[in-house]
Amino acid sequence: RLMSLLYGAALTDVSEMRHKEMEFFDVAGLSADSLEFLQAAPVKSEIVLQWLQRAIHDASECGVVKVAPPILSRVYNQLGNGIVMLNNAQKLNEFPIPFGLAQMIVFMLGFHWILTALICATTVNSPFWAF
Repeated sequence: RLMSLLYGAALTDVSEMRHKEMEFFDVAGLSADSLEFLQAAPVKSEIVLQWLQRAIHDASECGVVKVAPPILSRVYNQLGNGIVMLNNAQKLNEFPIPFGLAQMIVFMLGFHWILTALICATTVNSPFWAF
């Protein structure tokens, strides 16, 4: 349930849609105060990440999830890496590549594609080595 909420919150944080309403699995288990707090928050994914980490910690402390500490630290590490990647995606979304630079990259890639084929065709003696 919290992973679904985390995924949806990350999508709403990154997306540029006008209506940012997502469907989630069974949010009835969360309190009304928590859902209201989440709706008012500017960055929803970090709040849900904290809830998820708290739930994992509580389950580990109570003995519901008996996992060795190195494996549990790996879980926290992977969740942290996911948020770092989400922040990188937000940066790409907020600061797009300038149009001129994008056009230059497309032109240079096309030029490289054609030039490579011409050089390969002129320098290789056998068609077998050309491919």
